[in-house]
Amino acid sequence: MLIDYASGIVGSRSDAEDVVQEAWLRFEQAERARTVHQPVRYLYRIVRNLAIDGRRKLGRVGRIHDDAASERLEVEADVRPDPEAQAIARAELKIVFEALDELPERTRIAIHMHRMEGKRLAEIAAHLGISVSRAQGIIVEGLQYCMQRRDPDL
Repeated sequence: MLIDYASGIVGSRSDAEDVVQEAWLRFEQAERARTVHQPVRYLYRIVRNLAIDGRRKLGRVGRIHDDAASERLEVEADVRPDPEAQAIARAELKIVFEALDELPERTRIAIHMHRMEGKRLAEIAAHLGISVSRAQGIIVEGLQYCMQRRDPDL
């Protein structure tokens, strides 16, 4: 139902699946931090906000056509973080890769297909021979595990 709800906002079922997955991760973080009294309503609100934010981003990206804006984006892309930030990012990335290695093979495959190859949940489910909801579940579980390893305070 959440995917159908998000599809009406973002206009694409595959984008809606991504929105719902992100919403679920945010919902679980919020639920760990405090008691959510109306979880279904709260989850729908997260989905709505993420879907609307996604549409806004697409609208902004679509409006950038002139040379000045393109040049500004190129200059901003050339800005590199300071060495300390790079070292922190490398350390976090190492932890995430170690966490990925600790996951079951099926979970690693699902995360790789989704995050690296941009595959939709239906494609991942078909490849692994599982349901779409199970594919989403193992991706969410795997990403949560990686996030927890990267930042134990989450």
